[in-house]
Amino acid sequence: MIKRTSFFVTVELVILILASFAYPQTTPHNQTPPSDLLLKDYRPRSIYEIPYVVIKKARYPVIDMAARPFAKSEEELSEWVRAMDSSGIRKAVVLTDAYGAKFDSLTAFYSKYPGRFILFCGFDFSGYNKPGYGPAAVAELRRCFREGARGVGELTDESRGLIPDRPYGPHIDDPGMAPLLNECAALGMPVSIRIGEPQWFYESMDSANDGLMNAYEGRFQMGWDLNLAQELDHLARAVAEHPGTIFIARDYANQLTELSKLGRLFQKYSNLYADIAGGYSGVATIPRYAKSFIEKYKDRILYGTNLKPDRRMYQVTFTILETKDEHFYETELLGYHWPLYGLGLSDGTLKEIYWSNAARILKIRN
Repeated sequence: MIKRTSFFVTVELVILILASFAYPQTTPHNQTPPSDLLLKDYRPRSIYEIPYVVIKKARYPVIDMAARPFAKSEEELSEWVRAMDSSGIRKAVVLTDAYGAKFDSLTAFYSKYPGRFILFCGFDFSGYNKPGYGPAAVAELRRCFREGARGVGELTDESRGLIPDRPYGPHIDDPGMAPLLNECAALGMPVSIRIGEPQWFYESMDSANDGLMNAYEGRFQMGWDLNLAQELDHLARAVAEHPGTIFIARDYANQLTELSKLGRLFQKYSNLYADIAGGYSGVATIPRYAKSFIEKYKDRILYGTNLKPDRRMYQVTFTILETKDEHFYETELLGYHWPLYGLGLSDGTLKEIYWSNAARILKIRN
C-alpha cells in the first residue's frame, strides 16, 4: 500500500515535469540568467504584433547636412553613392574638419562624384596660444574656400575648448575666434559645431539616470570643466556677436531633454540652425512633443545622419521621421536602449528639413 505522503510527492513531481514541457524555461540554455545580466548587454525585442512601415526611400529629395568622411577607398565611396541613389539622398555634406594638405586630398577624393558631396573644412588652430595668431588661419580658411570648402566643421567643444587633442583651448565665443567667424560670414560659410554631450552624461551615475547605459562609459573617459548650460551659453554668445554667420548646432545642440532652450534661441537668433544627426533616439522616445517642436521650428532644422552610410541606416532615419510606427528598437544602430516611435512629420515639414533649409544655407538652387 502506497503511503499518502509518498503519493502526493509523486503527483507533485509529475506536475512539475509536465509543466517544464508546457512552459519555456525562464533562462534558455547557454544564455545569461537575468540575475547575472548586465545593463550594457540588455537587448530587448518588441513582441507587439502591430503594423510597421519600411521606408526605403525618402518621400522628398534630401541633403544630408551631417555626414562624415567615412569612405576610405573608391569602392566604399561608390557603395555610398549607390546607397544615396536608392534612398533619395541627392547630396551629402561631409564634415571633414580638415585643412591644408589633408583637406586637399579629401577634395580630390570626393570630386570623383561631382555635385554629390559638399565638403566643410576645419579651422587651423596652429599656434593659437602664441602672439600673432589669426591672419594665417584666416588665409588658410580663404584658401580652403577656393579649393571647394563651403562651410566649416564639425567643430567640437565637449567642455575644454575647440582644439582637438589638447587639454584646453578656445571656446566658440573666445575673442580670438572673431576674425575666423567674421570671415565665415564674408564667404558665406556656415559653421557646424557640436557642444557638450547629452544631459544624461552630467547626471549622477546611479539607478535614477535613465541614460546610464549610454552615458556611463563615455562620462568617465573625458574631463569636464563646464556643464551643458555653460556650453550653450558660449554658443549663444557667439551667435549673438556674429549675426552674419550661420551656425548649425549639431544634434539639436544636445538639448533633447529640454528642447525649449533651443527653441528660445531659435526665436532670438535668425542665424542659428540645428541638425538632427545625433538625436534620432532622443526625439523618437518623446514623439508627440518632439513632433510639435520640429513642426514649430521646421525652417531651422536640418536633416543629417553622422552614421556609417548604407541603405538600412537611411531607412531607419526615414522611418522615425515619416511614419507613426510604435515601440521598436534600434539599439545596435543608434546606441540607445529605449523603445522608439515614429514622429509622422507633415509633408511641409519634411520638405523643409530634407531639402529647403539646407539649400537656402548652401545657396543651392532647386
